[in-house]
Amino acid sequence: MTWDRGRARIEQLLRDGELEAVTSSHVLAARLFDDADRHLQSAGMLREIDRAGAYQLAYDAARKACAALLAAQGLRSTTRGGHIAVQDAVREQFGGSGGVLAFDSLSRLRRKRAANRNATLTRRATVSPARPAAAGQLTASPQSPSRPGLRSQGS
Repeated sequence: MTWDRGRARIEQLLRDGELEAVTSSHVLAARLFDDADRHLQSAGMLREIDRAGAYQLAYDAARKACAALLAAQGLRSTTRGGHIAVQDAVREQFGGSGGVLAFDSLSRLRRKRAANRNATLTRRATVSPARPAAAGQLTASPQSPSRPGLRSQGS
């Protein structure tokens, strides 16, 4: 398959081993679009009670929709290329001047998702030992009947 728009970048990603050519699959593309749709629905349900979780699902929906576009063309990211290769490929093909603005925002979405994840990890790591129950921290314990191996610090 050839790519008119973004050809140079797609060919570079292929040469660098960040994308690989595979058999195009409209079945896989449809499955990824379905996954993306479910993620968006779930994000909508979670947005008031778990903003970070909802954002993660929304980002995953965008990433899967982009991967679906690549699958339909016979492309997929490698472990080396990961999310960034998907983002670069679709931005070059579908974003930019004359394209769809949403594709130009993928990098920002990815960075914000990573910042949310890292902030959550940092908050968990810096919880004062005197207040872990208030922070909802869990520790390992064989004594919990409801969730084996877990118990609240306050119990």
